[in-house]
Amino acid sequence: MVNVYYDKDVDPSILRDEVIAIIGYGSQGRNQGLNLRDSGIKVIVGCRPGKSEGLAKSDGFETYPVDEAARRATIIYVLLPDMVHREVYEKHIKENLEPGKALCFSHGFSIHYKQVAPPPFVDVIMVAPKGPGPLVRENYLRGSGVPALIAVEQDYSGRAKQRALGIARAIGATRVGVIETTFKDETESDLIGEQTVLVGGLMELIKAGFEVLVEAGYPPELAYFEACNEAKLIMDLIYKSGITGMLKAVSDTAKYGGLVIGPKVIDEHVKENMRRVVEEVKSGVFAGKWIEEYEKGAPTLKRLMEETEKSTIEVVGKKIRKMAGIEE
Repeated sequence: MVNVYYDKDVDPSILRDEVIAIIGYGSQGRNQGLNLRDSGIKVIVGCRPGKSEGLAKSDGFETYPVDEAARRATIIYVLLPDMVHREVYEKHIKENLEPGKALCFSHGFSIHYKQVAPPPFVDVIMVAPKGPGPLVRENYLRGSGVPALIAVEQDYSGRAKQRALGIARAIGATRVGVIETTFKDETESDLIGEQTVLVGGLMELIKAGFEVLVEAGYPPELAYFEACNEAKLIMDLIYKSGITGMLKAVSDTAKYGGLVIGPKVIDEHVKENMRRVVEEVKSGVFAGKWIEEYEKGAPTLKRLMEETEKSTIEVVGKKIRKMAGIEE
């Protein structure tokens, strides 16, 4: 069983003497930073040239170049995109680490795959809200929160876990529950979930359903409604009430068809493909391919994005979304 922590489990004064430098004032950086400050934590923002400094200043934060923010902070909270962690760490953070400081992340990719190799004299921790930055802020302001994960990779100070829990509490996560995990498990499960279900699997399932309907002679607009548009309605039901709740909300015909035919579509062959994905993630093969791709300027990613934008389902989808008033 995993450990789950709530407000009552965390000393609210644990971060009283800390200075947290937010490095990366994007969706997570901004919203977590605002929550931390509203919880009484001393927060500064480290900005790269031309990157969000004006927004951070307008929000009332003291801003500094990244190296100066890292020097001033006791906790350096890296909330940049994964693939720039190494460059920013090597150029601006590494030389400003001192014994007892902490490096904190909201995703474990750069630590788990050794893109960033911290010295042994700092804490290395993770606080990973399981929701987008604006929702982290919105729920906090409503007196609630977004569930989060915490992890400790290095505990030099002897209080690394308490620091992680302190941050989780200050952003509102312990109001609803924080699960303890590891950098390894968070990173690998996140990548596997994205590839097999949330982005890769879901996207390919929708595209395949659309293409099969069109090939069978049905109008593309009708195919889009059935394979894509209504997927949101089903996911909303699952999100709110679980799979059983969704099944109870749809027709008996849909229940029967889904329960009987669904396993014939997503069968053991599909699961075997997923297992191969698991092995590539766990072995580091995927990370190696992605790092190499990024360092070349991401030509494959750019090509695939262009192909996706020009695909029939996207052309039809844009028309349907405009018709429905979803997209201007």
